[in-house]
Parts: sequence; structure tokens; C-alpha cells
Amino acid sequence: MKTSIILKVTAIGALLFTSSCAVVRPGQIGIRQTLGVIKGKPLSQGVAFFNPFVSKVVKINVRTVECYNNLPLPTKEGLIVKTEISLLYHVNPEAVNDIYTRFGTNYEEVIVLSNFRATAREISARYNAKELYATDRDKVEKAILSELSNHISKYGFTIDAVLLKDIILPEAMEQAVQEKVTAEQEVLKMEFVIQKQKKEAERKIIEAEAIKKSQDIINATLNEKLLQYYNIDMLKSLSASPNAKIIVTDSKTPQIITNVDGKQ
Repeated sequence: MKTSIILKVTAIGALLFTSSCAVVRPGQIGIRQTLGVIKGKPLSQGVAFFNPFVSKVVKINVRTVECYNNLPLPTKEGLIVKTEISLLYHVNPEAVNDIYTRFGTNYEEVIVLSNFRATAREISARYNAKELYATDRDKVEKAILSELSNHISKYGFTIDAVLLKDIILPEAMEQAVQEKVTAEQEVLKMEFVIQKQKKEAERKIIEAEAIKKSQDIINATLNEKLLQYYNIDMLKSLSASPNAKIIVTDSKTPQIITNVDGKQ
């Protein structure tokens, strides 16, 4: 009988002990609430003791959280495109008391995601579908991040990143956008080819002008005596060749000059 009573008392004591303490894990901040009133400073990681009959410890996550969304977003031309977009944010530890007081534990839906959806729609409406799909994703992400930060950072939230992961267009429109982007790339390529050809033409003109200038210099220095000298020097070189025969003529009677070996 005594053993049974001791076991019951021990069990009750263990139950009271476990119900009167809370474990605040890394990445969390604890808020001690007594009779509906927040008491003391926020609790960091570790064990926190409290009176379970009048108090409780509310845990707020202060790690970076990813909120994945499938959002239909409007475009500048009035279309609606499906998007896969993620928001990364965290709660500032020093603001947990104020956030809990203002928005409760459902702060993510009440303040973060509601503003995120509205801001994403507002920003996407400034861009055409082609810009969202192909060229300006980075600009859209930065614009949403900046605008959303302006809306909710004052409440104790930090926006870490906005990631526009995918944009799903109607098949016909996606093909049209792809064709337009391809055409624009072809135009850029053609402009590069034209520019290259212009540079090549300029190079050839410079080369031709240099050759002409060189020829002009040579022509300016040539005279009859110099030409006779070059002619004699050339004949001298030819006569030294074992396979050459020189014919000297006065336009009437040709005469063959033998080489040094005496062969005709």
C-alpha cells in the first residue's frame, strides 16, 4: 500500500515538474505569459520554468523560413501568369514580444504572406510577360524584396530573399516569347558580324594605302640609270646559274652566251 502511494506521488511530482518547464531550442525565442500578460524578457535557448496553472511559454521561431507559393500574377499587358515564387524571411529576436502582441502566433499569414502576395502582384504588373519570363527576373525579385521590406520591416521582420523560381505561360505565348528572344539574339549577332566586317574593311583600306605609299616612294626614286643597273645585276645573277642561257640581241642578230663551263 505504501509503495503504491509513493509511486503515485512520484508520478504526480514528475508530471508537475515536466508541465512546469519548457525547452527553448536553438533558433527559438520563448515568451513567458502569466494570466494573459507577458512577463520578463524574451527567453533564449535552454530550460525555462513556470507555474503551469497560471503561466505558459510561447515559442517564436527566429530562424530563416522559406515560404513557397504558387501565385497567379498579372502582367503589364493584362495577362495572368502562373508563378512559383519563394520568400525567405526571419523574425528579429528583439522584436518577438511586439510581434506576438500585435499578430499572435499566426503572424506569418497575418502580416508576412498577405503583404508578400500583394507586393508581388503590384510589382509584376509593371512588367510584360516576356520580361518576367526571359529577361528581368532579377529586377523583379529585387523590386519585390525592396518593396516588401518597406512594408513589414518596421514590425520586426527581415526579408532575406525573394526567388522567382518559375513562370508558366500559356504554350502559344511561351513559344512566341521564345521566338522573339531568338530573333533579338539573331539581330545582336548580325550587328556583331557587320561591325566585324567594317573593321576588316578598314584594315584592308589601311593596308592598301600603305602599299600605295610604298610604291609611290619606289617610283619616285627610280630613274633610267638605276633601271640599267638593276638589269645588269639581274643578268649577272642569271649567268651564274648552270641551267641558264642568256641571249643578247640588238633586235637583229641574237647571240647565245655560254655559261662558265663552256656549254651552250
